[in-house]
Amino acid sequence: MNYQDINADTIDRWIEGGWEWGVPIDHETYVRAAQGQWDVVLTPVRPVPHAWFGDLKGKKLLGLASGGGQQMPIFAALGADCTVLDYSKKQLESERLVAEREGYAIDIVRADMTKPLPFEDACFDLIFHPVSNCYIQEVEPVWRECFRVLKPGGALLAGFDLEINYVVDEQDETHIIGYLPFNPLKNADQMKLLQDSDAGVQFSHTLDEQLGGLLRAGFRLTDLYQDTNSQGALFERRIPTFMAVRALKEAR
Repeated sequence: MNYQDINADTIDRWIEGGWEWGVPIDHETYVRAAQGQWDVVLTPVRPVPHAWFGDLKGKKLLGLASGGGQQMPIFAALGADCTVLDYSKKQLESERLVAEREGYAIDIVRADMTKPLPFEDACFDLIFHPVSNCYIQEVEPVWRECFRVLKPGGALLAGFDLEINYVVDEQDETHIIGYLPFNPLKNADQMKLLQDSDAGVQFSHTLDEQLGGLLRAGFRLTDLYQDTNSQGALFERRIPTFMAVRALKEAR
């Protein structure tokens, strides 16, 4: 079993246990979004600025590793033509259930984002990619694929981890216990740590991989912000642990 399949099975199991990122929105939230009252997150706490989206009506939007019935229903309510790609069967089942409940169409694609994306060149206006590339070993191929499938003038909105969560004690986050890079495929102790906590297979990534990778893929960064965990010692101290970015594929 490769690590991508382990992660898909792990997330399916988390959802059965009530994982917060696998709980779909309710009908009332969908109705409020259709009335213009909405927020979504790329990272744990801070909402994405509405200005990052522009007018979504009629726009072709890809939710990349964004299943769960949390963001896509909002975008559909705002008039976007949505496609969601995820590797978790249960995350995609939530998308299907919400779409049926609210009566909108959505293309649902089960695929591994470490492989070439199953879409034609220049077919999306916007990609929404919440924190998830911590579950893949190589980030830059994903950025290159995002650039390929975006239309000129299209934007990628992405959230990612800033590494610090991989070097602190989960029970007492004031203690540094690990070192970087965090790559359990190359470090048996790190793999055991993940297995003991049922955390799937996760990887740290540097800003060179994240921001530098976006620039090397051809994107222009137009905005960014930092965010914190949603709880714990690092959250209480307001120590940034995540970042969200808006990256543009400029029109030629």
